Amino acid sequence: MAMSMREFDVVVIGAGVAGLNAATTAARHGLSTLLVDSLGAGGQIGTVDRIENFPGPSEGVAGYELGPMLQIQADEAGVELMLDTVERVAADGDGFIVTASEGEFHARAVIVAAGSVRRKLGVEGEEAFEGKGVSHCASCDGPILRGRQVCVVGGGDSALDEALSLAAHVAKVVIVHRGAEPTARRSLVDKCQAEEAIGFLAHTEVEAICGDVGVSHVRLRSAAGDVRDLPCHAVFVYVGLEPAAGFLGELVRRDGDGRIAVDLGMNASRPGIFAAGDIRSQSVAHLAASAGDGVTAAISAARYLRLGVKGDSTAAGSQLQKDAI
Repeated sequence: MAMSMREFDVVVIGAGVAGLNAATTAARHGLSTLLVDSLGAGGQIGTVDRIENFPGPSEGVAGYELGPMLQIQADEAGVELMLDTVERVAADGDGFIVTASEGEFHARAVIVAAGSVRRKLGVEGEEAFEGKGVSHCASCDGPILRGRQVCVVGGGDSALDEALSLAAHVAKVVIVHRGAEPTARRSLVDKCQAEEAIGFLAHTEVEAICGDVGVSHVRLRSAAGDVRDLPCHAVFVYVGLEPAAGFLGELVRRDGDGRIAVDLGMNASRPGIFAAGDIRSQSVAHLAASAGDGVTAAISAARYLRLGVKGDSTAAGSQLQKDAI
């Protein structure tokens, strides 16, 4: 370990809801804690207009408000926040070296809460029109598309949430999804179906995104094989997520989807590494659950550093409950 390398009890990777709660809890347990994220407090929720799957006001809360709220708690607990991108985590004796683009840190334990990255469609025109009509942020681009027709690709919660945000600005939102019905929660589907500015195209996939300087239309293919062009001035892509865990290499075991395999205490296969949020296996990808994951991972990390306890046996689980009181 280099003499100039800074040392922390815990390095938390990712400052979304899971990471912020993990860092705050770790610091409150008396652990020196560094929180690293390339986007800042809140992570990807910072561009979300309304979050309804997190406890709080009945009307929901904006992501750009929730992130700073959680950061205040982390700051008050003594967490150090760094804006940087983690490139690698490597074992180093009983600890780990966390390499970021701006430097290296030594951690006795690492909590991985880096979340997921948006899956691409992988179709013609997607890369060419990125930032020129292909978007992932309704609150950013909706106001500049007033009076236009746009296309939202995907049938999950994120797609329908963003469609509702867009409907407040644009003339028409067409939701294109592959199934017979959207997979989003029922309340979101009902809201979108009640919105005059929103329409659905089921059993349909985007084959290409087309235009000249910007997007002018998408080429669609139905399940029956029919091809048609749909005029639109922007395409918002929400077709699922992939875990952002590439920086771990082969350090821990992962499931078939590439998510980090953990036990009930959020312990990964290598002692000293923990995972929280939708980067872990069997996550329900719900913000409230991610917050709980973060707390669990931090308490497990504190127990590990204090007692060397790892695992989700009955004894370990009882100790986890005692630590949480």
